[in-house]
Amino acid sequence: MRMIAPVLSLVLVAASPAASVDDLGWLAGDWVSEADGRWTEESWAPPRGGVMLGYGRSGRGDALREFEFIRIARGEDGAPAYIAMQQGGTPVAFALVRHDAASATFENAAHDYPQRIAYARTGDTLTATISAIDGSKPRSWTYRRR
Repeated sequence: MRMIAPVLSLVLVAASPAASVDDLGWLAGDWVSEADGRWTEESWAPPRGGVMLGYGRSGRGDALREFEFIRIARGEDGAPAYIAMQQGGTPVAFALVRHDAASATFENAAHDYPQRIAYARTGDTLTATISAIDGSKPRSWTYRRR
C-alpha cells in the first residue's frame, strides 16, 4: 500500500499540463520605476506566435545607462525560457522553473549574475528581482503600469 502513493504522485506530476508562453501573458505592458532621479523601464508585448518580446532600459535624467532586449520563447526543452541580450550582446537563456497566475521564476545556474530572475504582479504593480541561484545578492525593482 505504501508504494501506491509515490507512484500516484508521479502519475499526477506527469499528467500536469506543460507551461506555455501564453501562461505568462500577465507580464505584458509598459512598466516604469522612478526614484532619486533614476528611471528603469520594461515593456513586454503580449504573447503571440509563442513568443513575448520585450526590452528594458535604465538611466538618470536624460542619459541612458543600460538596455537589454528580452524575449520569452520555447527553450531547447520546449518549456518557456527568458532570453536576455544585455546591451544587445550574446543571448543568455534562463529556464522557467516556477510560475502561477501572477508570478514566474527563471534560472540559469551556469550564468555569472544574475542566475535567477523573478517577476510577481499585483494589480498595476510589478516587482522584478534578480539574484544568485541561492537567493543571495538580490536586487529588486518595483514598477508601476504606465
